[in-house]
Amino acid sequence: MPQKLRLTMACGLYDRMLDLYRSDVRPDGIELNFIPMDGSAGARETFDRMARLEFDIAEMSSSEFIARKSAGQSSLVALPVFPSRVFRHGMVSINRRSGIASPKDLEGRRVGVPIYSMSAAVWMRGHLQDDYGVDLGKIHWVEGAINEPGPHGRPSLLPLLRPLSIVQNTSSKSLSDLLESGGIDAIVGTTLPDAIRHNPDIRRLFPNYREVEKDYYKRTRIFPIMHLIALRREAYERYPFIASSLFDAMCAAKERARKRMRDLGTLPYMLPWMTSDLDEIDEVFGGDAWPYGIEPNRPTLQALVRYLCEQGIIASPIPIEELFVPTRGRYDGRSGRSL
Repeated sequence: MPQKLRLTMACGLYDRMLDLYRSDVRPDGIELNFIPMDGSAGARETFDRMARLEFDIAEMSSSEFIARKSAGQSSLVALPVFPSRVFRHGMVSINRRSGIASPKDLEGRRVGVPIYSMSAAVWMRGHLQDDYGVDLGKIHWVEGAINEPGPHGRPSLLPLLRPLSIVQNTSSKSLSDLLESGGIDAIVGTTLPDAIRHNPDIRRLFPNYREVEKDYYKRTRIFPIMHLIALRREAYERYPFIASSLFDAMCAAKERARKRMRDLGTLPYMLPWMTSDLDEIDEVFGGDAWPYGIEPNRPTLQALVRYLCEQGIIASPIPIEELFVPTRGRYDGRSGRSL
């Protein structure tokens, strides 16, 4: 029996990755050492370490990968597998004492953000501009961690391609503290500020965010992609079979997770109304809210590339097919369908 190729993978321990971690799904020809890296802090560490090529395979910020590719950095390649996707309307918080009543009121204000170029912020700025006519150039951005003092990790991100009003939070306060005290007027983030739990002046900009996000998806067919799966280019070029092998295994693991999710005899997650949630997924997404492959994600990927270009993070659009290496196997990475 030929010896399997040993590869190390770092990723959040999502339900769609659980079978890979437990080795219930095994990529053909690969012995996978799966290192779970959970939470936003774990994700940031994963991105930074993958940029230093410390893993063979890793979850990676989609905006950061595309920015690096646009800048000519070629040490990584990507699979059209998207372990993290999040609608972001529900993660914009404001201090109502600042007089913000609508998205347009963000113009001229100081808005906190963990990292300006992070995928979550790219998406929310795109929504604000496209759907609400917000002039992003009129916002003053303050970068920092939301619920603790200091920066959001230590990202090695690329410089922006046009000047913007961005400063670092160098105070001893978190962005949540600054929002509460009036030092900033709003936060566009990956989580809610702690202050929203005890201060009635701190609230969501979109209190009906679930309905707003459903309407957004129905209009655009876009479910924002946060992270993709990156491979070391050297490993891929030396062993090109790993792209299809990993893609197939990740598709299989996701399908197993979807089946488990629908076994409602005993709820697999701590969601009391999960039955209703699944009915809603069927109604809105046609049953699969988490497709892999290029074609079912084309509107989302095209919007992301456009936003990155418009926001000065990349110089020019990149064709979607050029973002990912080919995958051919049981699943088709171009169409997203089983072969």
